[in-house]
Amino acid sequence: MLLFALTIFVSAFLLFQVQPVISKAILPWFGGSAGVWNTCMLFFQAALLGGYTYAHWLQGQPAKRQRQIHFVLLGLSLLSLPILPSVAWKPNGGEEPIWRILGLLATTIGLPYFLLSTTSPLLQAWYVRHTKTGIPWRLFALSNAASLAALLTYPVLVEPVLSVPQQAWVWTGVYGLFLVLAGLVAWKFAAADTPAEATEEAPAVPPGLALRALWVALAACASILLLGITTHMTQDVAAIPFLWVIPLAVYLLTFILCFETSKAYHRMVFLPALAVALFFFARLLDNADWSLKVAQNIAMSGGVLFVCCMVCHGELAALKPSPRFLTGYFVSLSLGGALGGLFVGMIAPLLFNAYYELNIGLWLCAALAVIVVARGGLGSTRQKIVFAAMLIAVGAYGAWMIKIKKYEIGGVELAVRNFYGHMHVTVWGSAGEHGAARQLIHGQINHGQQLLDPARRMIPSSYFCRESGAGRASLARTEGVPRKVGIIGLGCGALLGYARKEDDYRLYEINPQVFDIAKKNFTFLTETPAKITEVLGDGRLSLEREAPQNFDLLFMDAFSGDSIPVHLVTREAFDLYARHMKPDAILVVNITNNYLDLSPVVATAAKRLGKIAIEIEDTPHETEEECFISHYALVMSPERYAATPGFRVNSKLLEPRPGFREWTDAFSNLFAIVRR
Repeated sequence: MLLFALTIFVSAFLLFQVQPVISKAILPWFGGSAGVWNTCMLFFQAALLGGYTYAHWLQGQPAKRQRQIHFVLLGLSLLSLPILPSVAWKPNGGEEPIWRILGLLATTIGLPYFLLSTTSPLLQAWYVRHTKTGIPWRLFALSNAASLAALLTYPVLVEPVLSVPQQAWVWTGVYGLFLVLAGLVAWKFAAADTPAEATEEAPAVPPGLALRALWVALAACASILLLGITTHMTQDVAAIPFLWVIPLAVYLLTFILCFETSKAYHRMVFLPALAVALFFFARLLDNADWSLKVAQNIAMSGGVLFVCCMVCHGELAALKPSPRFLTGYFVSLSLGGALGGLFVGMIAPLLFNAYYELNIGLWLCAALAVIVVARGGLGSTRQKIVFAAMLIAVGAYGAWMIKIKKYEIGGVELAVRNFYGHMHVTVWGSAGEHGAARQLIHGQINHGQQLLDPARRMIPSSYFCRESGAGRASLARTEGVPRKVGIIGLGCGALLGYARKEDDYRLYEINPQVFDIAKKNFTFLTETPAKITEVLGDGRLSLEREAPQNFDLLFMDAFSGDSIPVHLVTREAFDLYARHMKPDAILVVNITNNYLDLSPVVATAAKRLGKIAIEIEDTPHETEEECFISHYALVMSPERYAATPGFRVNSKLLEPRPGFREWTDAFSNLFAIVRR
């Protein structure tokens, strides 16, 4: 048992530890969007399905052949080490990112991840064959506990200490230990020919198609809810660092509880709890007359996910088959997880113009609860009445969820989504009302607006007012002298309100839908008198390919919702900006964020470059409805700072924080800048 347990623990720990490692390594190449994580999750779930299918197939082979095949694959996986992605996979700009990410992951960690995913079902099957008890489910719970440990230790113990290459090398070293353990287990136990039937009191009945379909549906529902609530929490509630850890930890915890002991899940407790949880969460999503604070919203979202996953995983544990059909059972579970990931990661962005998958997942969970009740039998009249009431309730709940989504996007001018997220255009106020504006919203974050008053529509507002850091940097110019301006992150194009006929603006935007929206729903881009050059692709990667642009002014305002684009504020990124700027140019970094303080990141980079960094905080008066609270960091030469007295008004110099470690492409620590 010790050898089986140790091998499964190490494999499961590596399986989940590599996920944030490889995701963080490739995040800078694909714009830092939440879509990168969802695509990675799709790959991980698909690889898990492949691993479980392989384990199921391998059990049908002669015992000695099992060992031979597994030895060959273990050896071949060495060719993938170390797990550092090749720069050849960097996008050139404008490509569809999903397939490139999947290809990168397949060639970088495909075979090691595949073999790690085979370990738990394969070793459990060998354990059943080699022991007389034939009870492997505690090993399954152990594998989920190891996964949870890997998930929780990464942001606390790994990321703050090790750079990404160091993380990859340490992971590679531990993977070598796994190969030794897996090889030893295969050598000692894979050749055992003890039939599983000998450990059973009666011949096992193969599970039917309907039961297998229920396994798949329950696993898919839990997967959809995991990803759907993760998106809800990280984009609609708050862009708090590592907030995605909470739903994934809840998901794994329910697996552990349900498969460790049959006492954790009681249908008479959790089905009523499910009805209550679904009702109150739908009311929260409806948000017509009820709202919660951020911490309360996170707690409710995590609680709802816990109840839903306890129902899904509890029913899966109750429906587990004879150990003889163990590997087929795991294939069904992994198939459901992969289908859920496929739906959220690829199908939903193409099929929907808003985030419908959470609503669908909640309704599916309610529907599956009705199915499992019906599966228990409806012999008495009372049972039939209860079942009919449940059917009516599920139908009403589905109608409510449709109504919630229609209400959410019904009052907007435009709602679109793609790999980079969900955006909508909405109008606040009426044309004759002071401060009325058309707004571009990404998730729940305003990414710029345009005033509806025709006489004021080219006046920048929201985060780009004249008194903001962006406005003051834009107005620090000499009349009649042309300027070259770069903008990383277009938004609705509000910064173009400061452009003049003699100016040259170069716009970098990774999301093609943003260009379309800026042209069709706003007029900054179409009515500006300046010369405009549009560059589609990640701003940093685009600048890396270009000759020095000699910018007089460069804005870094590229955010996915309220999430920080880490790859745009590293040492390498600031060196790149300096290469493209004139000696007296100004770099303007939008550091407005409710949860993170980017000032030490900018201050440290500015100090190394021999520059001055100042912070400008604009807190508009109550009468300034069109202006928002904003924080900007302006980086410039000491000479430029001395020559512009206006920058010393309502600003403060930024000094590096003692002990703060400069961010690089290989190292960043979000916990170090969380606002206390």
